[in-house]
Amino acid sequence: MDEENVLSNARVVRDLAEELIGIIDVANSMGEFRGTQRKESQTLGRRLRHWLPLLEELRDLDAHIPEICISCLRKLKKSFILSKKLLKTCQAGSKIYLVLEADAMITRFNAVYDKLSQAMNGFPYDEIGISEEVREQLELMCMQLKRAKQRIDDQDMELTSDIRAVLSFDSDRIAECESIEKLANRLSLNTLEDLRIETVAIRRLVKERRGQNAQGTQNIIDLLDRFKRFAGIEQVNVLDDPVPCNRAVNRSLQKCTSIAIPFEFLCPITLEIMRDPVIVATGQTYERASIQQWLDSDRRTCPKTGFPLTHTALAPNVALHKLIQQWCLDNNYQIPKKDPSHPPKKAHSEKVIILIQNLSSSELEVQRKAVTKIRTISRESPENRVLIAEKGGIPPLVHLLSYPDFKIQEHAVTALLNLSIDENIKKQVTDHGPIPAIIEILQHGTTGAKENSAAALFSLSVLDENKTLIGSLNGIPPLVALLADGTIRGRKDAATALFHLTVLQTNKTKAIEAGAIKHLLNILENKGLDMVDEALSILLLLAEHPDGKKELGQLSFIETLVRFMREGTPKNKECAASVLLKLCANNNNNLVVALQYGVYEHVSEISRNGTKRGKMKAVAMLELMSKSGQIPSYNNR
Repeated sequence: MDEENVLSNARVVRDLAEELIGIIDVANSMGEFRGTQRKESQTLGRRLRHWLPLLEELRDLDAHIPEICISCLRKLKKSFILSKKLLKTCQAGSKIYLVLEADAMITRFNAVYDKLSQAMNGFPYDEIGISEEVREQLELMCMQLKRAKQRIDDQDMELTSDIRAVLSFDSDRIAECESIEKLANRLSLNTLEDLRIETVAIRRLVKERRGQNAQGTQNIIDLLDRFKRFAGIEQVNVLDDPVPCNRAVNRSLQKCTSIAIPFEFLCPITLEIMRDPVIVATGQTYERASIQQWLDSDRRTCPKTGFPLTHTALAPNVALHKLIQQWCLDNNYQIPKKDPSHPPKKAHSEKVIILIQNLSSSELEVQRKAVTKIRTISRESPENRVLIAEKGGIPPLVHLLSYPDFKIQEHAVTALLNLSIDENIKKQVTDHGPIPAIIEILQHGTTGAKENSAAALFSLSVLDENKTLIGSLNGIPPLVALLADGTIRGRKDAATALFHLTVLQTNKTKAIEAGAIKHLLNILENKGLDMVDEALSILLLLAEHPDGKKELGQLSFIETLVRFMREGTPKNKECAASVLLKLCANNNNNLVVALQYGVYEHVSEISRNGTKRGKMKAVAMLELMSKSGQIPSYNNR
């Protein structure tokens, strides 16, 4: 090779080394990663940094450079670019997307590891004089990369399962708050700032996909809307049409991506450009309709700062309004049209009265539209629920429960469920006698109607007289049937209802006779349901019944309880300890069996590090062992 080619190859290597070092610098500056792949992203970033010593040596190299070296570096550059894109997705991507696409993300990480290790095949360390220490370090890392096959861990699987369960929830039900709150907390999507960042990430995702994987995109947007609704934030589509599927929408989308709206023109609540900006008491500016909806939900804090509002007056931000108008004019930007704002209270009241009247219409389609709308508005606000009840909506809704149309039944039972969430309205619903018809729907309705009927029975069973009534009307067996064969949400609804109902001894008998214990034991073994605590809580109640205690005193179940006390979550351990304590009280045989399965060690651990209630149960269990003579006196240890 002549001198000119040697110099040319050296320049190419130096340039490639500089580029690769630059990519490593970018990866190092990315900051915190957002998604469930945080740990793997940090590991990938650390592995990229292992190339720095080699690249720094190559950058300063003036020796003979063979073509294989340049070929390897070009492959390495492609691998580094893929790594940077992957890290960027984990750093700035949607948290919801990263969980739902966990399998795809694992595939991407594994593909990057394969390409990084393959890029160094045949690299001429000796020929170009790379130090032995650097060579050994890289060869060791390439061996590790070949073996590095990431797998989705149990927590990520549970999180994905939780998201899919929430997505299966009926969007017109308001009884899912606990599940949505739990999921929002686990994803850290429960503050205004979290949701703003997630909205921006999802907008970017929608634009990148341009209509591909439309259902997956819509699921992500739907879940974001539920988090926003739970947080009291106005629901606005991420884009005017979040799932573009025609040319007109794609043209609109391209126009949107070509114009960067100044961030200060966007409402902090909806991230939409403001039409009517107003200033609140803290000095922050919001879109009038958005902040008014916030205030109408009985909130008296500033959404952005969290500070209390000393007053709720809204002052027009005239200066900002003029700036927005001028910017729109200069950029030929037309603010998307919005639906008209909510009508005044009187008009809204009249609309509800008409809907209630239409519930008794002789025309099926009129009834369907009316009950569907009542179902929707009963979810939207406490004021709507009060209005529906005040204007006489409960009697016709109860009447429609027995209507020979499955969809009307489902809408009616869901509307009554939503109304019954309000403690002041619950008694009114009960007084009109809906429980027999709800039980009938639970037995013979559609899947959605059965689930909502179970939730309605749970809501109504808060009143003690309804616990007795539901049991006497044979409402327990269909709840047990739903517990056995329902969807994830249906089983959770049934479990919640049974937990409230089996407080009564007579209902315990009915649940045991209906086979509840067998199905609850099956649920304990089904990790995909994530219902361990719910199942154990019901079993604790059933263990108070002689027949229940006898059926649960099996060797296999005691072993299962000990396993949860060893491997479960803190809440699992607490519940398992409570059930075991109930089974071992006045039953020395069960206590001996538990000790044979090694329960003493786990009870001792819970007594020191368990939840507050778990510690109490564990201490009681230790005292029981001590009194029975199975262990030394607890007080003397």
